[in-house]
Amino acid sequence: MHLKNHTYDKKYLVIQTASIGDVILSTAIGEKLIQQYPNAQIDYLVKRGNERLFDGNPWINEIVVWDKSNDKYKNMLRIIFQFRDEKYDAVINLQRFFSSGIFTMFSGAKKTFGFRKNPLSLFFSRAFPHKFKNNWHETDRNHQLIVKLTDIEKAKPSLYPTMKDFAIMSQYKTQKYITITPASIWFTKQYPIEKWIDFIQNINPKTNIYLLGSTADKKLCDELIKQTDRDYMMNLAGKLSFMESAALMRDAWMNFVNDSAAQHIASAVNGKITAIFCSTVPSFGFGPLSDNSVIIENKEKLECRPCGLHGHKNCPEKHFKCALDIDTKELLDRL
Repeated sequence: MHLKNHTYDKKYLVIQTASIGDVILSTAIGEKLIQQYPNAQIDYLVKRGNERLFDGNPWINEIVVWDKSNDKYKNMLRIIFQFRDEKYDAVINLQRFFSSGIFTMFSGAKKTFGFRKNPLSLFFSRAFPHKFKNNWHETDRNHQLIVKLTDIEKAKPSLYPTMKDFAIMSQYKTQKYITITPASIWFTKQYPIEKWIDFIQNINPKTNIYLLGSTADKKLCDELIKQTDRDYMMNLAGKLSFMESAALMRDAWMNFVNDSAAQHIASAVNGKITAIFCSTVPSFGFGPLSDNSVIIENKEKLECRPCGLHGHKNCPEKHFKCALDIDTKELLDRL
């Protein structure tokens, strides 16, 4: 929030109106800017629903929420006028959609930075390539946009669960535990349920297991509990906030995730991660960033993998070998 009568040395706006994982990764930009300019005003533009990812964040000034579900263009115009009043020193647009280009172009900022793939990049002060090269992580691609404002050393994404979040989660931390986030919105990015079942049935029966995810994932988690029939397993899908999930994942013995938002939540609190990549590949640049993290994937060189940057609703080749041929022992070895 704005501090009354406070004078900022610099004012920066970061635009990331994409999904949860993208917004989490974008926090590395804010982290770096505030490291370089401790007295800077850092604002963010996100779509409605992702603003809670900044709860507890000590360096954020204001989260501007774009509600695209109701009066989308009226809200866009209102936000643009708000931005123009702020007179930003720079806008850093991490999105490649036309709408984010509109916000950037009409922001009134002294400098505007974005990617060349944005349809309106011609009107930015400087535009950068968004390429999958040299095994760059997405945070490397994003860091290009501020390297002239800072330096070549990038920051890591961070989330900030509060003391209250940790207090609420303390009830689940009385014994050693692991978390499993089994779902993905894309079928081919999700480790199959039969593989999760095989893994869970081979875990020490006294290990506490917490199943995480959104409300939409509750049914899958219930099915895992039903088919494995073991004690010490609890379905928390849809019951925790972003920050409560982060607080739980930070102290887990291990977090098992797909190539999904859960991976980035765990990374942002430096939780231990085992990330399972099915149809996608780490070279796209969306792997885990924790100190203790491992990626598990099919060792066979499949001609069909990757079958796309994002997942599919079904395996295009009808065999789903990229997931089904992963050895359960590789997951168990992480325990």
